[in-house]
Amino acid sequence: MSATDPAMQIVLILLSFAATFVLSANSSDPILDLGYTKYQGYYNASSDVNTFNGIYYARPGGRWLPPVDIELNNNYSSLRTINATDFGNQCVWGITPFYGPESFPPVGTEDCLLLNIQVPAHPQSDNLPILLQIHGGGYIKNNADANPADFLIKQSNGSIVYVSIQYRLGIYGFLSSSEIKQNGVANVGLLDQRAAIQWTQRNARAFGGDPNKITITGGSAGGGSVVSGVSNPPFRAVIAEYPWMQPFKNASTLEAQYRFLLDAAACSDLACLRGLSIESLANATQMVYNEAYNAPGGYGYGDFYFGPAVDGDIIRDLPSNEFKNGHFTKVALLVDRDGYEGVAFSNKTMGNSTEEQVADILSIFPYAKQSFINRLFELYPQSAYNSTFFRRAQWFGDFIIECPTYYMASAAADYGLPSYKLMFYAGTELHSATFPYLYATNNEGTYMANDTIGIYMKDWFLSFITHLDPNAVSYSGVEKPFWPAYNNGSSFNSMQVNFTEIGVVQDYDASPQCDFFHGQSNVARS
Repeated sequence: MSATDPAMQIVLILLSFAATFVLSANSSDPILDLGYTKYQGYYNASSDVNTFNGIYYARPGGRWLPPVDIELNNNYSSLRTINATDFGNQCVWGITPFYGPESFPPVGTEDCLLLNIQVPAHPQSDNLPILLQIHGGGYIKNNADANPADFLIKQSNGSIVYVSIQYRLGIYGFLSSSEIKQNGVANVGLLDQRAAIQWTQRNARAFGGDPNKITITGGSAGGGSVVSGVSNPPFRAVIAEYPWMQPFKNASTLEAQYRFLLDAAACSDLACLRGLSIESLANATQMVYNEAYNAPGGYGYGDFYFGPAVDGDIIRDLPSNEFKNGHFTKVALLVDRDGYEGVAFSNKTMGNSTEEQVADILSIFPYAKQSFINRLFELYPQSAYNSTFFRRAQWFGDFIIECPTYYMASAAADYGLPSYKLMFYAGTELHSATFPYLYATNNEGTYMANDTIGIYMKDWFLSFITHLDPNAVSYSGVEKPFWPAYNNGSSFNSMQVNFTEIGVVQDYDASPQCDFFHGQSNVARS
């Protein structure tokens, strides 16, 4: 590989970073000493939190190749201090036509295997539980900077450390054709996530964290990412927020994705893709989203197209089958979902005719037979909804998010693991409605219409992070309703939150609709 090769350019950018972006540390600013290098962060007096942004946890091993640990693969000097006050590079984004607007070249770069760390300036101990965030965005967009946890840490009274990571997205992280499998790694974005978790475990002591008390969390695609089959995980608990479980693609669709990329890049093979300039490949990736939308072998409204796929190694089988067979990581689980998950991912302009509705169903379930469509319409009769739009939003939200929370909570409970589920009907009640109640300060205008809910939510989640039980500690000192474990005897206990009532109900998703989808895993493979 020559120094003019684009893949080599990525490595050179990384290795030169420390030599060019260095400054003398001011004694009044927090310093993170990792042994192999140092970072200077900044102090936020309003939250009493020290923040370190843009920390490399790995370097790119090359396009569609595993990440390489940073500790032994850098030219850092332990005598120099790197500025970590600004956010680092984002990974290359993709934008689907239904989610727009697009940009050329897309946002981001390939030199992006970074994480941010937030530490209480006055910690309760030097060995704190760690919350590690895997960001959402349909596996094609967003970054580690989206969910700063200043106010979550503040309410904890200095009882947790927070790490937020990013990983390769879209075609960079989730290209899974046969040629990729023969000459690279499918699902390499998931390997990035694992590398970040392992880096956190290795280096936890340096920033006051306990490597044996890591809870991984994520919302949407981040919530889907924490569904793992690791037998000896480097974490002890999972918080899956509104987990996005879009259909896994079958082999023919994965090959079609790859062909779309070859055509968009004017390439004939993987070697050509690896030789493209950074900007050329980025532009080609956005063209794929545009051209594959509604094309044969493409994708429909609400599907972000790229994402994890069964490869027989990192992912051995469809998640629904893995839960049925007990092939998931056996750790404590807290899972939630919002009230109306499918609304943001349904087309408000879709017509009311049966033909248009069937075409939409087939864009998500291209191998569905007429019996599947008939049963779907029986379970979601038009008479139960105000419009075709809300009918579609309900079944799509059930299939993608709401039903998977039932599968996850019940599977964990069946194995005797601490398992808790929450259904959230406050805020917008739409996808990601819990976000401001956990990561924003209490009482923030339209988002935080109820200050009490924000206090409750932070307390519950913090108690789970520190004690694996949302009831164990009240960091705010406020008394809250008791949140029972999911399967206490024969019931499916869920905490429900809305603007007028907070209390325990039976899981709405333990339903014929979710049982139907759970039995249709092969149809769900688009």
